[in-house]
Amino acid sequence: MGLYCFSGVPSAAQMPLMLLGIPSTAWRSPMLLRGSPVLLRMSPMLTRGPQCCWGSPFSSLAVSLQAAMPVEPLICSDTATRVSSVLNRDVKQFGKKHMFDASEETCWNSDQSPWCHSCPQGTCQWVILDFPRCVKISQLHIQFQGGFSSRLCTLEGCREGEELERISTLYPEDSNAMQRFQVEETVLDKLKITFENSTDFFGRIVVYHLGVLGERL
Repeated sequence: MGLYCFSGVPSAAQMPLMLLGIPSTAWRSPMLLRGSPVLLRMSPMLTRGPQCCWGSPFSSLAVSLQAAMPVEPLICSDTATRVSSVLNRDVKQFGKKHMFDASEETCWNSDQSPWCHSCPQGTCQWVILDFPRCVKISQLHIQFQGGFSSRLCTLEGCREGEELERISTLYPEDSNAMQRFQVEETVLDKLKITFENSTDFFGRIVVYHLGVLGERL
């Protein structure tokens, strides 16, 4: 079902388009609307089928406006961070703080994973973030060093005093580039990121940048 406008007054479903500055000529083109990178970037729900947004003008308006709410970095100086290991225990050169210092020259470098029966490369490396207040996460940004990446990242989270529950499973590339992932919006106080299936033979992980984005509650 497409969106059409035969009068000079935009419908409720077309209001988000007007607010975004999309010309009124585009309102009459369902194909253009469905393929619009602006709308797809704003609201992933538009890709799930006509029943989610196109069937109801009011749901389209609510979803678009909600998705347009800005996100902000959630990791701050008051966020308590723990990591599974540090290479040679050299926290000055390879410690966890380097994931958040915005420097291209520094990184967190894990140690070699100790071997165990359940994982050929050893126990998986991980990062735990304890936020100073409740947050709603929606994005994860991460930059590995190629050759020391994780092909499978598991995100778990919980509120204070509760047990960790799985939130999302991500499949990063073995690359030096910054990688950005949309994750299931979840309200939590603690976030654990587990790096499985390391591309390094010894199971080491190298992270130059780690960012969690969302909303402070």
